[in-house]
Amino acid sequence: MSLEHPFAQYVRILGKGKKGSRSLTQEEAHDAMQMIIRGEVEPEQLGAFMMLLRVKEEAPEELAGFVSAVRSEMHPPQDLRVDIDWSTYAGKKRQLPWFLLSALALADAGYRVFMHGARGHTHGRMYTQEMLAMFGLEACQDWQQSAAALDRDNFAFMSIEQLSPKMSKIINLRNIMGLRSPVHTLCRLLNPLHAEHTVDGVFHPAYGPMHQKTAMLLGVKRGLTIKGDGGEAEIKPDSDCDLQWTFDGEYQATQWPRYYPRRLVKQDLNLEELLGLWRGEVEHEYGEGAVISTLATVLQLLSDKAPEQSDAADYIAKAEQIWANRNKQKFNG
Repeated sequence: MSLEHPFAQYVRILGKGKKGSRSLTQEEAHDAMQMIIRGEVEPEQLGAFMMLLRVKEEAPEELAGFVSAVRSEMHPPQDLRVDIDWSTYAGKKRQLPWFLLSALALADAGYRVFMHGARGHTHGRMYTQEMLAMFGLEACQDWQQSAAALDRDNFAFMSIEQLSPKMSKIINLRNIMGLRSPVHTLCRLLNPLHAEHTVDGVFHPAYGPMHQKTAMLLGVKRGLTIKGDGGEAEIKPDSDCDLQWTFDGEYQATQWPRYYPRRLVKQDLNLEELLGLWRGEVEHEYGEGAVISTLATVLQLLSDKAPEQSDAADYIAKAEQIWANRNKQKFNG
């Protein structure tokens, strides 16, 4: 008589019918994800587990347990400090990734920005990692390269392929399963360097509160989730935007006012305009508004004040100043 597989208990917890199933506790989620990372799970179990979570919708306690398990397999230098953890996993489709300019402007102003993300899991999208070469930057292959990039540029990017190869493989199962898995969410919340300030984006508004409630369980001091363009952390400058915050252990939701009072006409995508806007060689009304608006929300995150919608104008003014003072020649090499 064969013994039950150790991972079967976690599939059963999630799939035991409408009355018998429940969410995993944080400890159960941690243990289950450790088994997945170590390769102790059969492919059939992994598919069932991920899809049961997807249908049920993951709970903050589950996500926190998953994140802690993935983090336990990472070994970043304990003295590697960053001001902002910025995740980018969705990819852009209808607009260029203007938020990258916001992050680079923050780095140019002296903030240390660590960005991480994935690429290629959804056809037809532009991923941040693919944009780096345009600026003479590259994805870091290890923590040593990340530390050097942060010291040199105040900016470093690492792919989930380097941070957690196992999570990268599961993300890329989307085209096989037909649905995104909870791994897409937990990777956004990894914050591997334990930055005090975290920024991530969502496409569906319902996910925002879940992200920040998970962040609180993980001890994030100040976190921001933007209901942004294409699911990235990027403000649409011609629309009001929903923001979800964690501020010193308290959850809060606010709305960010639109930068332009009118809807802008969509322009054709031209990748060269991303670098051209930084250099001041092209004018792009939507792009500049997106850069400044996104930059302003992150400046509010970095402040010592609890987020207030009435303060938006002050942070927009600061963002406009940082953008105007950026080193336009920085990426001319």
